[in-house]
Amino acid sequence: MFQDFTVRANPAQAARHLPRLRAEMAQAELDHFIIPHADEYQNEYTPAYAQRLTWATGFTGSAGAAIVGRETAAMFTDGRYALQVRSEVDGALFSFHDISDCPPAAWLKANLEPGARVGFDPRLHSRAGASALERACAAAGGALIAMEANPVDAAWEDQPARPAAPLRPHPERLAGRSAADKRAAIAKTLQDKKADVAYLASPASIAWAFNVRGGDVAHTPLALARALVHADGSAELFVAPDKADAALAAHLGADVRLQPEEALGPALRALGPKGAEPAKRVLADPADASAWAFQELEAGGAAVTTAQDPCVAARAVKTEAEQAGTRAAHLRDGAALTRFLHWLSIEAPTGRVDEIGAVRQLEAFRRETNALKDVSFETISGSGPNGAIVHYRVNEATNRPLGMGELFLVDSGAQYEDGTTDVTRTIAIGAPTEEMRDRFTRVLKGHIAIARLRFPKGTTGAHIDALARAALWQAGLDYDHGTGHGVGSYLGVHEGPQSISKRLANVPLEPGMIVSNEPGYYKTDAYGIRIENLVLVRPPEPIDGGDRDMLSFETLTLAPIDPTLILPDMLTPDERAWLNAYHARVRAEVGPLVGPDVAAWLGEVTKAL
Repeated sequence: MFQDFTVRANPAQAARHLPRLRAEMAQAELDHFIIPHADEYQNEYTPAYAQRLTWATGFTGSAGAAIVGRETAAMFTDGRYALQVRSEVDGALFSFHDISDCPPAAWLKANLEPGARVGFDPRLHSRAGASALERACAAAGGALIAMEANPVDAAWEDQPARPAAPLRPHPERLAGRSAADKRAAIAKTLQDKKADVAYLASPASIAWAFNVRGGDVAHTPLALARALVHADGSAELFVAPDKADAALAAHLGADVRLQPEEALGPALRALGPKGAEPAKRVLADPADASAWAFQELEAGGAAVTTAQDPCVAARAVKTEAEQAGTRAAHLRDGAALTRFLHWLSIEAPTGRVDEIGAVRQLEAFRRETNALKDVSFETISGSGPNGAIVHYRVNEATNRPLGMGELFLVDSGAQYEDGTTDVTRTIAIGAPTEEMRDRFTRVLKGHIAIARLRFPKGTTGAHIDALARAALWQAGLDYDHGTGHGVGSYLGVHEGPQSISKRLANVPLEPGMIVSNEPGYYKTDAYGIRIENLVLVRPPEPIDGGDRDMLSFETLTLAPIDPTLILPDMLTPDERAWLNAYHARVRAEVGPLVGPDVAAWLGEVTKAL
């Protein structure tokens, strides 16, 4: 199975683990210790050995942090996890804080006692994040202490081993560019910035730059590795030796030298001056390179230039081969999801389907494609009130049946070698209430507003986010997550730098970028609604009568939207036309890929409104 439904954490475990951690803190003479969600590679989804935040607090979400003091502790999460964190973390042991309103640095500045020693593991914090913490501690009269050994690791008696999945070549026919060409582009960036070396700290950048994929991170084909790329296009790739074999070495070629991970620190220090030879100028990204890496570079005397990782923007714009691959992946995935929705329409009303059973059945349909590598994240399968928990993860303790008169929210995705998918559908089990239909239709109006938008070059996701919320705002409603995130090509299901959200980000949407379109609405203890398709930014084209070309979105996801939840009279003629055209496309493209019974059902649920 791709998804584990065992209860991995619970509020009681913090009561067992915090005393062990505090004993280690006392030995190190620390008053507080900061525990981020991140691992040494700033991965969103962390390997088991690196789930230190879960071990210490019980929280299983993909974003957050904790500050543990000698007697008190604080927990920080964003709006997606406002409900989840309170169900998983003991409120008697932790105070709860919205990380947007009160990030850890702000908490330290407001709460730290003068003279306090605050420990942190510099391997787990980006340079930018560590700098903010250091300023906050100094403002409060305390000190931020970089720890050589993490006290959580010392206290964690049964900490899992580091993963050892092999590193595999990713075919150029799917990547659309050779690894040598990508490294040459990085070299050109270095030359333009008058730098000698680029430090690549992100496993996603390693995967893209070297055309490789791994298996160290759940649901994302990444390897725990880092690299140095030089201005002549040559590189050192730092990775555990047991991950590499002769086939990988042949794929990488003579210009890439494999080095063990423990050689990275000495290699960073060696970039400093050597006799009459001046220090190397090293390009490093303070947003994803760790504070530890900067410490090593500075200790050796390297000249550091801070700039965005040169792979980030290039990776976001998909090649023609990647665009073709993602279309194929979404068509394949849409057929599997349509088969699931048909199955659900028959089985859910019987009362025999629960949240875990739905996940297993959906995974089974995807496996039957014979192309599935993994799910792209743990499926969100939320029935009734569980659907109101934005990033809900079902387990054996929370599992509940799909009840009549309730909504079922299923947010899922797949990893195929030719593309990554992410799709959410909300389904009425039995007859929905008028309130449910009103809220769903408002969410649909926002989804359509994004899908059919035409916009000029230079437009960012922050410019258009309000369009997805307008119909909800008119009724005094909103949702506490972004409207869209970037998606990789057989890489991370969450990928920057592009997004659609209220958060200001100076990243224009460019042709070739993939982003999700997923407005929602959540009524606590009642139901959740989200409609998510992935869209591809298309090149600018003229509009009749206009004086400048406009970009647009191509919808990639192909699966029906539940018509029983739509109030047609709330849709404008243009909105209705978009929905009818989308459903006609789903019927035409997915219909031939499913059996007769499913095709007949699909024809019914995609009838024009």
